[in-house]
This record gives sequence, C-alpha cells and structure tokens, in this order.
Amino acid sequence: MLKENIKQARKSRGLSQEELAIKLNVVRQTISKWEQGLSVPDSEMLITISEILEIPVSTLLGENIEETKIDDLKIISEKLEIINLQLSQRKNARKKMIHWILISLCIIITITFISLFLLNSPYLNWDYNNPENTVLGVAFHSFEWLFVRIAPIILLGLVIGIILTQKKN
Repeated sequence: MLKENIKQARKSRGLSQEELAIKLNVVRQTISKWEQGLSVPDSEMLITISEILEIPVSTLLGENIEETKIDDLKIISEKLEIINLQLSQRKNARKKMIHWILISLCIIITITFISLFLLNSPYLNWDYNNPENTVLGVAFHSFEWLFVRIAPIILLGLVIGIILTQKKN
C-alpha cells in the first residue's frame, strides 16, 4: 500500500526516482527500495515526502482521514513499526534459510572428502585397455583432482558464511 502510494504520487508529480531522491537528500536506491516494499521511510521522512509530493501523510499510508489529529505521528509510527517488523521477520527467515543451506553444503563436502579418502582412488586399479574404463577413470581422476584442490577453499568460505549468518542472541 505505502510503496504503491509513494510511486503513484511521485509519478503524478512528474518526478523521477532520482529527482525525488535529490529533494529528499537520499540516494535513488532508497526511493527504489521504498517503492519495491523492501524498506520503509521513518516517520520524519514520511512527513518530508508528503510535503514534497504535496499529499497528506494519511493518503500515503492509504487512509482517508477527514480531520487532522494530534496523534497522527503516533499512528504513523505504529504502522511503520508493524511494516518494519514484517520486513525484519522476512529478513531473518531468509538469513536462517541461507544458514542451513551453508551447513548442508559443508556436510556434503565433508562426506565427499571422507568417501574419497576411504575409497582410496579405486579407479587406479582398473583395466584401462577397455575404452569405457579409460573414460570413466579419467573422469573420476579429474573430479578427484579438482575436488581436493578447490573444496577446501569452498569449505572455508562456507564456514565463514555460517559464522556470519549465525543468529546472535
């Protein structure tokens, strides 16, 4: 609701995101995030937006209030708090999902390392006179060679990612 109202009011005034951003002393990406619903302006910024776009704050928030109330700022703050809470919950859910994906990848890489260690390159004992064995042996050897050299770097990156996405109490 807020995101669409900001965009509609901006376009009805013939302003681009860049022009509105300059008037508000913010970067264009901030306007874009507001219009995409990825973030919301704080109450003071909302009042500034309403002044620049010459539209009441209540209209930006999607309400038609007939008389101005002293508690408008409080109502706006409560609505923005709810929107911020929803955005925060979405962000935390995404962060938690990424965290578990990184843990899963670490487990997969570790299991692959253990498997390669325990198998001890069984393809080296194959009869390479058979063309099918030759192709498979080269493929296995290439995979093992690349994996042993690249996987530790990837594993280190995954561990750093897990630490960075870990929920802080």
